[in-house]
Amino acid sequence: MASSSSRTACFQCGDSHSTQFKNGWRLRSGHFAQLCNRCASLYEEGRFCETFHSNDDGWRDCESCGKLVHCGCIVSFLAYRLLDFGGVMCMECSKIKFILARKRCLYSETQTGNGEPQGSGIRQIQIDPQYWPRVTDLELHQIARKTNSVVIPLFEKLLSASDADHKMARLVIPKKCAEAFFPKITCPRGCTVKILDTEGKEWEFQFRYLFNGGNMIYVLEGLKDYMVSRQWQAGDIATFYRIESEKKLVMGLRKSCVGVQSYEVAANV
Repeated sequence: MASSSSRTACFQCGDSHSTQFKNGWRLRSGHFAQLCNRCASLYEEGRFCETFHSNDDGWRDCESCGKLVHCGCIVSFLAYRLLDFGGVMCMECSKIKFILARKRCLYSETQTGNGEPQGSGIRQIQIDPQYWPRVTDLELHQIARKTNSVVIPLFEKLLSASDADHKMARLVIPKKCAEAFFPKITCPRGCTVKILDTEGKEWEFQFRYLFNGGNMIYVLEGLKDYMVSRQWQAGDIATFYRIESEKKLVMGLRKSCVGVQSYEVAANV
């Protein structure tokens, strides 16, 4: 039987009574710091430094979101990036900026290319400039925090009077955007799309198409209760995003009133 002196102890708190230890950060020796369940949970949740190192030096603000990052600490070494112009950025904001830059690059390529499929396997979409998503880094960060995922902006639409008509209770989706980003439908009645708002309430909309003068029009129907609850009105901007890892659509509403913004619906398609 091993002696008590050889028992593993938590690298942080020294607890040796835990029956299970987890790997923490990598030490200079190449091994991992062994942590008890409590300390390991704080480390995995990203709250280790703010719990144990709150009075230490080296705290810096993320240049994007303002979150405090403990720099120069081996525990948080992989939690931030050094910026070329000075300062730091947390990894969450760094990922968001990377995704946004990649999406902007994709839009640029689709607008200057000939629209033919390319070898990357990504479906090339030509979207009219009026529907390009004009999303700020702050908006993306807020949505990412609410959905706990990195989101990619797809397109946006300025709500017309008919889009905001509570009697019709439907949103016309631009044809190219509907065919690129929404579920494929083969009959006019379409399909049901389950919607979650940011408070966790589930909504059900109907995605379908209809013909008007020989033209196919895609619509998202059954929005009346949602319109009322969100004070949906003409002049607001509906923006659609996608959670890439889960293939979920996200719809946000940016109010036309200055300084009033809300990001509302995650649609599981």
